[in-house]
Amino acid sequence: MPKDPNMLLSYVNTQLRDNYDSLEDLAVSAGVTAEEICGKLAAIGYEYDEALKRFITK
Repeated sequence: MPKDPNMLLSYVNTQLRDNYDSLEDLAVSAGVTAEEICGKLAAIGYEYDEALKRFITK
């Protein structure tokens, strides 16, 4: 997974759109927790929208 938060945002949203049914599934596959992903993206002003299945601006 990318370390840069902006690259992470793009990567995660693309993976959620194309390959995974949930953030949890993506996190498990990547060997991290969903909370870790959320924390990194919250630092740049994004939050996970479960209904849209993607990270959006707060």
